[in-house]
Amino acid sequence: MLLTGVTGFVGEALLHLLLTEVPGVRLSVLVRPKGSISGADRIAKLLAKPIFETVADAQVGVVEGDLSDPPPLPGDLDAVVHSAGDVSFDPPVDEGFTTNVVGVRELLRRIEETGRDIHYLHVSTAYVSGRRRGHIPEGPVEHAVDVDTELAWGLAQRAAAEERSRSVEVISRLRKQAEREHGRAGLITAAAATEEARKKWVKDELVRLGAERARSLGWTDCYTFTKALGERVVEAYAATGHRATIYRPAIIESAISRPHPGWIEGFKMAEPLILAYGRGELPLFPAAADTAIDIVPVDHVVASIVACLAHPPAHGEPAYFHLASGDRNPVTFGMLYENVRAYFSKEPFAAGDRGAARLPEWTFPGGASVERMMATGEKVHKIADTLLGLAPRSDRTRSWARALDRQGRRLKFLRRYLDLYKEYAQADLRFVDANTLALYRSLSPADQETFAFDTGVIDWHDYLYGIHVPSVTKPVRELDELRKLRKKPVPGRLPRIAAGSEGSTGAEAEKSRVAAFFDLDGTLMSSNVIETYLWLRLGELSGTRKAAEIARMAGKVPGYVWSDRAERSSLLRTVYKEYAGARLSELDAIVDEHLTAHILGRLAPDAVRRIREHRAAGHVTVLVTGAIRPLTRPLLPLFDHIEAADLAVDDRGFCTGHLASSPLVGESRGAFVREWSRRESISPADCFAYADSHSDLPLLAAVGHPVAVRPDVPLFRHAKRSHWPIADWGSPAHTTRTLDPVGRSAR
Repeated sequence: MLLTGVTGFVGEALLHLLLTEVPGVRLSVLVRPKGSISGADRIAKLLAKPIFETVADAQVGVVEGDLSDPPPLPGDLDAVVHSAGDVSFDPPVDEGFTTNVVGVRELLRRIEETGRDIHYLHVSTAYVSGRRRGHIPEGPVEHAVDVDTELAWGLAQRAAAEERSRSVEVISRLRKQAEREHGRAGLITAAAATEEARKKWVKDELVRLGAERARSLGWTDCYTFTKALGERVVEAYAATGHRATIYRPAIIESAISRPHPGWIEGFKMAEPLILAYGRGELPLFPAAADTAIDIVPVDHVVASIVACLAHPPAHGEPAYFHLASGDRNPVTFGMLYENVRAYFSKEPFAAGDRGAARLPEWTFPGGASVERMMATGEKVHKIADTLLGLAPRSDRTRSWARALDRQGRRLKFLRRYLDLYKEYAQADLRFVDANTLALYRSLSPADQETFAFDTGVIDWHDYLYGIHVPSVTKPVRELDELRKLRKKPVPGRLPRIAAGSEGSTGAEAEKSRVAAFFDLDGTLMSSNVIETYLWLRLGELSGTRKAAEIARMAGKVPGYVWSDRAERSSLLRTVYKEYAGARLSELDAIVDEHLTAHILGRLAPDAVRRIREHRAAGHVTVLVTGAIRPLTRPLLPLFDHIEAADLAVDDRGFCTGHLASSPLVGESRGAFVREWSRRESISPADCFAYADSHSDLPLLAAVGHPVAVRPDVPLFRHAKRSHWPIADWGSPAHTTRTLDPVGRSAR
């Protein structure tokens, strides 16, 4: 016997049953290599699982290959069970056709090549019936779809979607959106985001095409559509005189008894919904309380497959079997809800420090009402997210971002699963299982006990409340406990570099060097270029002139904000024009005489502590800032190198209002880190960087150890997605914010 799909849920259960209860069977498995892991190694790893402990000496032949182009099969086969396939409801259309149609056709071609009388058992799904209603017989699905035409169309869609994704309309829209979101970080960063968005557009388009084509022909989704076409391939094969069984299980869930109660691998259809409900995150569902959800335990599935193998059909006449429960012993969504709610009422999930998660009460309002509520929630979330982007940076803004992101993830989860499952939740289907029941009743009493698959005798309360829900929540509870033990992600202990350690060569010492790059404004201290300009300017003016200068600068703030959102270098150049006519030496003197204490007093204590930790560890400390160099003079003792903005001066030492070189912002910072590290023989992968703004993303991305410090909302979200540490370096408690520190010190 040859099995496919043994690394999947059903295939693994079938392999276990055959090895433990079918003596004398000689098994081969078709498995594809996965990356650098060979098919043989994958099977060895599979057989090392606990459920195979009693059959550790089992001999399983491995045929390595992919279903789309399988290798020649063993020449002594009597049966082939094909359970491999794309089980995603919404695969990209070309992938769905490749797996569920091309894979079937190529496997049958290899079976024919053996020249043997092989019984082929094809594992399909009961839902190939599509959008039909009522009783579904065990027989061919009636449709007039041309398999070859649809297959050719489906396989051609990736190339077509790739071409459309590069059209002016699509690429221009994606580019403009990326530049709005990432322009402050730099146009190359925005270009990379554009390409990622284009790839996502292609995948989403392929998913959409598959779903729409399936529904236009009467199926719920691309999965059931391509599985139905795969059945046509099997039927054509059987019509040429071969023996074939088409086996259709309903929704497969955890085992009722074998290999042990509740055994399950991965998340199937119901598990994400059960877990989301237990966490209080599934407030509604588009099903009627009396609609059946056709569930079958996986051990019933594989037991009935073995029974089908023992009773092959006649040549040229395919046999059909449903393994379902909805016709004779239905589980309704109301029953599922009551059992799941009862379980979590007794064994609740914890909701952080707030105690037990609050369980939603379902009223089953119907699909139309659920869709209206979802649409309203999505619209409100979009408006709130837009307003958040306009809010000033603060702890409260980040708190709003966290809450809004949680709500967004919840809405995306709901939208995905409601869209995927609403067809199944609203389907009024009764899968007739007369052939399967007759097969079961034909077995001897001993075989009926060993290979139990009469779904009509299942006690659903015992199964759902006592077996299934506890089994799917157990690993999640264990993971929650591990998360509690984890510390909040913060920068860890720094690797210490021992300068000139005994026995180390010069090359080894250079190789071990590490640098730490720090941003200034918003990272080491809460300041900005307008504020620091006023520190220097107001010290020269009298009281009335000070008020006039503050009012003048306040009137320019909207323009400055616009420049900053468009491109940070524009803001710096605009503000630094205000220094025109100032003597550079006098700016140095103002900082040295009046601002040093103020600047040092504004530094976040945690930031200073971190800089000193890096210096104590032997690291090179580097300040990378867009602030003008005079303002960095008080920080010279903390840093080995300072890269700041240098004001251009004329031959008399007066500032011209221009910079001596382009400001170091956005992607220029990433380029500086790479080039400076190269000159210093330091690997950026070993270095650290600390910054607060999305415009600093290239700086953070250039090193191996990025840390977001009190980040703005876009950087906060990127750091969360990238699992970067987030530090909260607060301002000194004793510091009062003033625009005129020189005047205060003079008084």
